[in-house]
Amino acid sequence: MFIKIVLYFCNFASNRFSKYTDLSERKYLINIYSGCQYFQMFKTLSYCGIFFVLLSCSHPKSDSVNSNKKRTNITHESAIIDCNYSFEEAIKGSKAPKEIINQLELITVKYYSTDRKIHQGQILTNKRIADRILILFNYMFHEKFPVAHAIPVVKYHWDDDASMQANNTYSFCYRDISFSKHARGMAIDINPYFNPVRWKKGYEGHLNKPSGAHFNASIPGTFYRLNPVVQEFKKLGFRWGHNFTMKFDDHHFEI
Repeated sequence: MFIKIVLYFCNFASNRFSKYTDLSERKYLINIYSGCQYFQMFKTLSYCGIFFVLLSCSHPKSDSVNSNKKRTNITHESAIIDCNYSFEEAIKGSKAPKEIINQLELITVKYYSTDRKIHQGQILTNKRIADRILILFNYMFHEKFPVAHAIPVVKYHWDDDASMQANNTYSFCYRDISFSKHARGMAIDINPYFNPVRWKKGYEGHLNKPSGAHFNASIPGTFYRLNPVVQEFKKLGFRWGHNFTMKFDDHHFEI
């Protein structure tokens, strides 16, 4: 309202200027008119300043979801690095045919390990489930569900038993594709020493794996029917190995 009154007075002074012949009166009006011009300049600059402030406030901020473009589940300033392979290093020595190698992707994951510290590892997996693996690691991270470590099986010279004995979490390990989803990276084993293979009634003649492991649901990092991580895997379409016909393969999830 104040601005409208001042502008009205400025316009009035401008229209009246030509009607005054007295020099002193004209000087008086010139001073008033000049003041009005400065006021108009100030008003214009103020509006411009307000416009740019509003523009900067409305500028969209970067979205944390873009972290997925880096193929990692979460960013963090400090983490203990468990491995840092290139893709070529992660597949070195594998006997998988090129057709399967072309289906694979190496993703970086972060997790709380059994020492309760943040670690960084890698999962070599199939491109078809890579995004879901990232989502699940993100969930486990926020739930502080411990993952001992996640390292491609190349570290264990493609020996699945050695990887399990080390309580290692992994996805791809080439073998007979007729019976193993791991052969195409369409399965993942998590904390296999905490969640060993146990044969069901009628199949007790088989050895539990890994050797020396015993299931204890009170240990952090183990899976059981109502475990929240198990439920998240199921929501994303994974089948849990606990429900296999002959064995409780509790560390195993596949699609």
